[in-house]
Amino acid sequence: MHPFLLAVSLTGLASASDIDSLGKRSGGGSSWYFYEALNDDLARYSILALGCAAAAYYIWQLAFHFSRHLRRLASFSDDRQRYFVATHNTFAWIKEHIIYAALFRTRHNQELQLSSAINMGTLPSRFHAFLITGVVAMNVTLCCVTSPYGSKEDTLAGVVRNRTGTMATVNLIPLVIMAGRNNPLIAMLHVPFDTWNLLHRWLGRIVVLESLAHVFAWAIPKGQEKGWAIVGKAMFGSSFLLTGFVAACAFTALLLHSPSAVRHAFYETFLHLHIAIAAVSMGFLWVHLNGLVAQKYLLASIILWALERTTRLLIIVYRNCGHQSTTATVEAMPGDAMRITIRMARPWTFRPGQHIYLYVPAVGWLTSHPFSVGWSETEDSMSDEKSLPMTKKDLLSSPQKETISLLVRRRTGMTDKLFQRAVNAPDSRVTLRAFAEGPYGNIHTMDSYGTVMLFAGGVGITHHVPFVRHLVDGFANGTVAARRVTLVWIIQSPEHLEWIRPWMTSILAMNRRREVLRIMLFVTRPRNTKEIQSPSATVQMFPGRPNIDTLVGMEVENQIGAMGVLVCGNGGLSDDVRRVCRKRQAHSNLDYVEESFSW
Repeated sequence: MHPFLLAVSLTGLASASDIDSLGKRSGGGSSWYFYEALNDDLARYSILALGCAAAAYYIWQLAFHFSRHLRRLASFSDDRQRYFVATHNTFAWIKEHIIYAALFRTRHNQELQLSSAINMGTLPSRFHAFLITGVVAMNVTLCCVTSPYGSKEDTLAGVVRNRTGTMATVNLIPLVIMAGRNNPLIAMLHVPFDTWNLLHRWLGRIVVLESLAHVFAWAIPKGQEKGWAIVGKAMFGSSFLLTGFVAACAFTALLLHSPSAVRHAFYETFLHLHIAIAAVSMGFLWVHLNGLVAQKYLLASIILWALERTTRLLIIVYRNCGHQSTTATVEAMPGDAMRITIRMARPWTFRPGQHIYLYVPAVGWLTSHPFSVGWSETEDSMSDEKSLPMTKKDLLSSPQKETISLLVRRRTGMTDKLFQRAVNAPDSRVTLRAFAEGPYGNIHTMDSYGTVMLFAGGVGITHHVPFVRHLVDGFANGTVAARRVTLVWIIQSPEHLEWIRPWMTSILAMNRRREVLRIMLFVTRPRNTKEIQSPSATVQMFPGRPNIDTLVGMEVENQIGAMGVLVCGNGGLSDDVRRVCRKRQAHSNLDYVEESFSW
C-alpha cells in the first residue's frame, strides 16, 4: 500500500478537531485512552502496509518465476528460442529507467572513497531509492496523521511523544527481520541480503530519529515549564523515565558508531559492538515499556531475534559436529589469495550462487565472514592404509566426505591472519578446525536463458565457476536453455590462473563443453606479451581491459533466446556492465544480475 494512500485512509478515522472535541466531552483521561488506542491501530497499519507490499512483490516474483519456467521448458526446442529474443517495450523501459538505473548517472556499486583508508560506501540504485523513500514517507505520515494540531501545546506534544515512541518500537520488528541471515523473505521474495541490509540501515536511522523525537517531545515542554534542573531530577528519580532515556541513548550510539567509514575500517569490532548495544537497548526498553501496549511489539522483535540466533546456532552445530569435525585446509596462492578446502562433518547439497559464513577459531572465535562457494565435490574419507577398500563391497561402503572450496582474497583482520598462517606453514598449506554456517543465497538462476554472459573480476570468479559447471552439464543433459555461455574473467597477472586451475580443468573436460562454452581472459598487468597465449579457440587470452560494450554487443548480435548477464567483481566493473545492459534494453530481451555484498 502506498504511504500517501494509507495516510488518506487513516485520516478518515477521525479528524484532529473530532479528537479534540472528544477529549473535551469525555475528559482528559478518555482522550488519552483514545490516543493510545489510535496509536496501537496505526502501529498495526504500518505492519499491514509492509506485509501488503511484501505480498504484492511476492506475486510479482511468482509471475516471473512461472514465466521463466515456461521459457526453459519451451527452449528445449531450439527453434522456439527465437521468440524470446525480442523485448517488451514497456517492461524494457521500466528496467532501463527504474530497476537497473543508478540513482543519478551510472555510479552505483563503485565505492565512494575520501582516501585509500576512508570508505564512504556506495550510492543506492534508483529502485532502492524508491523503497527508502516509501519507508521514510510511511513513517512520517504515521507519526503526523490525526495529530491534534489545533489543540493545546501540551496535548500536541503528548500525542507526538506517544506516537513516535510507538512507531519506534513497532519498527523494531522489520528491523530485526531485515538484519537476519536466515531472513525468510530472502528466499520467498528473491531479494538478496544486500538489499535487506540496505533497508535495515535506513530503517535503523528512522528508529533512532523517532526515539529522539519521543524523548524531546517529553523533555522540551517540561523544561520550558518547570526548568531543566527539574527535568534532570525527574528523569533520574524515576526508573520509567531513566530506562527510556538509556534505551534512547543506546539507539543513538548504534547510529553514531555505524557510519560506512567506521564499518569498513573496523568491521569485526563494529559487528560485535553493534550486537551488544542492540541487546542493551532492548533490555532497557523492555523495562521502560512494562505494562504498556507497545511492549507486545518489543516482545515480537525479541522473539524473532532469539529465533534467528537459535537457528544459526543449530545450523552450525548440525553442519559441523558429527563423528568427525569440520576442517579447513588453507593454501596460500599467488596474488595474496587463498584457496580454502572445507571438509564438512555432514554433507549438504550445494547450488550455484550460494555462500557460507566461515568461522576459524584459531584466528578468531566470534569472527565470521561470507564467502562464495566456488566448488563442491565428494571424496573418499580414508584414515590410513589399513582402511583402503579391498573389495567392491568395501569400496561402496567406504565413508564419503563432502568438500566445498572457497577462493579468498587477503584483506585485513581474519583473512590476513589466515594468510599468514598458511604462508608460514610447510608447503604454504595449513589445516585448521573450522565451522561453516549455511548455505545461504541461490536466489538467482540462469537456467532459462539461451545466452548467458558471466563477467568476473579477480576473486569474483568464485561466484561464476559453479554457474559455468551447472550450465555446461545442463546443456549436455538437455535440462537448461543455455546454448551460448561466455565467461569473461579479468585478472592482473597470468599467475592468478592458478587460483581455479583444478576446477577449470574439470570443466574443460566435461562432455560437449566446446559446443556451448567460451572463455575470455583479460590480463591487465602482464609482465610481457609472451605470457598472453590463447590455449584454444574456445579459451582465449587478451592483454588489457575488456571493452564491455563491444563484448555485450557481439553476444546480442548472435543472441539465442533470452539473454542473462551476471557480474561479480569490483564496483567499477559492475557499474560498467550495468550501464551497457541498460543501453541495450530497447533492442534485446536482456536481464542484468549483480552479485554484491555490502555492509
